[in-house]
Amino acid sequence: MTTNNSNLALLIDGDNVSPKIIVGLLAEIANYGTANVRRIYGDWTSPSLKGWKACLLNHSITPIQQFGYTTGKNATDGAMIIDAMDLLYTGRFSSFCLVSSDSDFTRLAARIREQGVTVYGFGERKTNTAFIAACDKFMYFDVLNMEFEEPLVAPQAPKPNIPPGFVRGQPTKRPLDQAALFGIARAVTNATSYSDNWVNLADVGGYLSKLSPDLHARNYGYERLREFVEASGMVDLKWKNMGDKPPVALVRLKEDLTRN
Repeated sequence: MTTNNSNLALLIDGDNVSPKIIVGLLAEIANYGTANVRRIYGDWTSPSLKGWKACLLNHSITPIQQFGYTTGKNATDGAMIIDAMDLLYTGRFSSFCLVSSDSDFTRLAARIREQGVTVYGFGERKTNTAFIAACDKFMYFDVLNMEFEEPLVAPQAPKPNIPPGFVRGQPTKRPLDQAALFGIARAVTNATSYSDNWVNLADVGGYLSKLSPDLHARNYGYERLREFVEASGMVDLKWKNMGDKPPVALVRLKEDLTRN
């Protein structure tokens, strides 16, 4: 995916996110557009959030203070939801990036989508499926392919384009679970075929994202959709010559599967 000029709003639930994922998160978001609004919500008087200071300075993320007025109640969620709706009604943003593993943001994500605005969700693998389903696309923290340790103090003059502590990691491939296998089989079956049940691989990817927002190659450790689909062991693949244009990848279910 290439970078575009889309206007994004990045909203982070500081109570549910570690500063270690920020470099990977921002690199991923850059594929979707420019995060002109970058806000993180939390009670900044709490010792648990002290590790964020250098990270916020390094990446121009604005901290929004929200005191915990009542024990057991998360006031941060309410503040983030109110700000999100205010930003939505400005009409300036084509996409929202909601960073949290908290299912309390499920209705917020659904409401933003009702307005015709794209929602990208980011969270841990423990994230409730309701929140995942409410997003257009959902990515897990552990597949952002980057690790980051912020310095103890913010550097006075950081070198441009070289974030300190930046290390690019390698994706770890995970075995395809039943959800992935079922999704791939269903996507190949339902995509529009050329002939003899061969379908465009890109159409398969599009169907997968509609089937489940977290059902995509990156969440299983694969950089390319082709590698992800082939890892299922259920498909044959070939390339279709398109003349002067790049060849198109086509896939179909293996014959022994179509007979079952």
